[in-house]
Amino acid sequence: MKKILITGANGQLGRCIKYAAPIGEKYVVNYFSRADLDIADAEAIEAHFRNNAYDYVVNTAAYTNVEKAESDQEQAFLINAEGVKNLAEACKKQGGTFIQISTDYVFDGTKEDPYVETDATNPINVYGSSKLKGEALLTKTTDRFFILRTSWLYSQYGHNFLNSMLNFAAAGKALTITTEQVGTPTNANDLAQVIWSLIVTEEKKYGIYHYSNMGEGTWYDFASEIFKASPLLSNTKLAKTDHYPTFAKRPAYSVLSTSKIDQLLGKSAPDWKDSLQQLITTLG
Repeated sequence: MKKILITGANGQLGRCIKYAAPIGEKYVVNYFSRADLDIADAEAIEAHFRNNAYDYVVNTAAYTNVEKAESDQEQAFLINAEGVKNLAEACKKQGGTFIQISTDYVFDGTKEDPYVETDATNPINVYGSSKLKGEALLTKTTDRFFILRTSWLYSQYGHNFLNSMLNFAAAGKALTITTEQVGTPTNANDLAQVIWSLIVTEEKKYGIYHYSNMGEGTWYDFASEIFKASPLLSNTKLAKTDHYPTFAKRPAYSVLSTSKIDQLLGKSAPDWKDSLQQLITTLG
C-alpha cells in the first residue's frame, strides 16, 4: 500500500487530483491545505514527517498571485522556494518520490517556437523567479523527483480565468481581453491524470517535464472559446486589446513542447479547445 501526501489540497489542482484519485485500497492519500500543513514552516514539516512516512509527495501548494508577488517577494520565495526545500528534504530522508508543479513563467518569452526542457530559463517576474528557485532547491536536494512545468491552468474549481470569464459574462459585463501573450490553456484535470499516471505506474524516469494541453492561443482566444462553448453566454461582448497594463511582466510567448512527456506516457495531451469544451459541457 502506497502512502501519498498532497499539499495545497484546497487549490484547484489539489482538488482535481482528489477528484481523479483511483478508487480502491491500494493508496492512502493525505490531502493537506495550508491550514493543515504549512510547507514554509520547516519545524512543522519535520514534525509531521517524523510521524508519517510517504512514498510520494505531490506539492501543489504555491504562491500563485503573479501581480501581488512583485510587492510581496519574501512571501513568494518563502512558499515557492523554501517550502519546496522543506518538503524535499523530508521526502528524501524517507526515500520517497517528489512531484513538483512548476510554470511556463520560468522562461522569458523571447522564443518563437515551443520551449523544451533544456532551454535556458530566464524569468521576468518574481513569481517565475520564485518557482525557478524552488526547482533549483529541489534538484539539489534529491534525485527522485518529477518537475512538471505547466501553463495557464484552469478548472471547475476556485479562482481562474475560466471561472472569471463565466462570472463576468453571467453578470452581463462587456470584456476586453489581451492578445499580447501566446500560451496554452491547460485543464488542471488533465494534469491531475498525468500526476496519477506517474504514481500508478511507479515511473522512475525522473527529471523535468513540460505538460500542457496541445495547441496555442492568446488570452483573447481563450475567452472566445469559453463563450463559444457556452451557448447561454455566446452573446457576451468581447473586444481585443494589444496592450493590457499589468504590474508584473509576463512572457509574450510561453508555449511548452510536450514531446518528452508524450514519449514517457505513450500518448499526447488533448487539444486545449477540446479539453475546454469537454469541461464546460460537464459543468452544464
